[in-house]
Amino acid sequence: MNFELNDVQREIQRVCRDFAARELTPNARRWDDRHEWPTEAVKKLAELSLLGMCAPEKYGGAGLDNVCYALAMEEISRGCASTGVIMSVNNSLYCDPVLKFGSEEQKRDFLTPFAKGEKLGCFGLTEPEAGSDAAAQRTTAVRKGDEYVINGSKNWITVGPKADAIVLFAMTDKAAGHKGITAFLVPTDSPGFDRQPPDKKMGICAAWSCTIYLEDCRVPAKNRLGKEGDGFKVAMSTLDGGRIGIASQALGIARAAYEEAVAYSSVRKTFGKPIREHQAIQFMLADMATEIDAARLLVLRAALLKDQGVRHSMESSMAKLYASEMAGRVCHHALQIHGGMGYSKEMDVERHVRDARITEIYEGTSEIQRIVISANLLKE
Repeated sequence: MNFELNDVQREIQRVCRDFAARELTPNARRWDDRHEWPTEAVKKLAELSLLGMCAPEKYGGAGLDNVCYALAMEEISRGCASTGVIMSVNNSLYCDPVLKFGSEEQKRDFLTPFAKGEKLGCFGLTEPEAGSDAAAQRTTAVRKGDEYVINGSKNWITVGPKADAIVLFAMTDKAAGHKGITAFLVPTDSPGFDRQPPDKKMGICAAWSCTIYLEDCRVPAKNRLGKEGDGFKVAMSTLDGGRIGIASQALGIARAAYEEAVAYSSVRKTFGKPIREHQAIQFMLADMATEIDAARLLVLRAALLKDQGVRHSMESSMAKLYASEMAGRVCHHALQIHGGMGYSKEMDVERHVRDARITEIYEGTSEIQRIVISANLLKE
């Protein structure tokens, strides 16, 4: 197996690393403290063609591969995890399903301006009673002539407060269970579409999310994404790819925490020498570095399989499961190496601990990833 990146992939990695060091790392703590949307950073993501990386150029995207996307997500998230997940939502959860399941008209109207970064999209699957059990949707869509009338609610919708459109899932046939779910492209300025104020969260505080209510929200039938009843398939396919993005985000958070721990261990002294010279610290750093590298290999394997057009559900779940749980362990060790200073908001490591935690929950909890992996392993 060839582990070497090609010239384009290395250049994307370099550009994103430089951008993160220059624009994200110096501002991430302030954005987090103030729960401030990183407006200028998101604009620059668009200028760098990072909001529609895998969409073809004819639809406004950069036409790059998923390995490039994973590398970019790691670097951006290393600088600011909130900016990273904004980028991930627009790429993985919005542009990807519109590209894969949309008509040419839908790609023109609902993909091109989003891939260019002129607009932002989001993904509406989660509900108060439908998180891990995505088939328990209660939001309904009733066909009336050339329109669907949608009623219900969605919560924890990342980018929701800023999005111009949403890939929304609703029940068109309750009796059919998960086969009765249908996907729609809904502009957020549609009558009956109401967004609540941004959620107050433990981490990724600059990546706003919110609850959305739909009350007799009328959506043209031409905005249906795929066929009636195909919504669950659209959602699961989208999450297969989205998990690569979140795994890459977790990887970037872990790398930030590790690199800061290495730097701090060189300047902090105990018993007359830098703490990096104590074997207890060296062993923690060794474990952290090993786990980061292992996670990166899983992420790149999943991205490569997606580029090859083969099924990658298990591999994406493995990458997401391992990388997210790895990030929690690495950030824990990084805070421990910082000692009391790690518990202070003067240091970035406490933010990394908080940011890492969500990667084990959204786009499929660790428990859901284990269900996906074991189901694939035990197929007859």
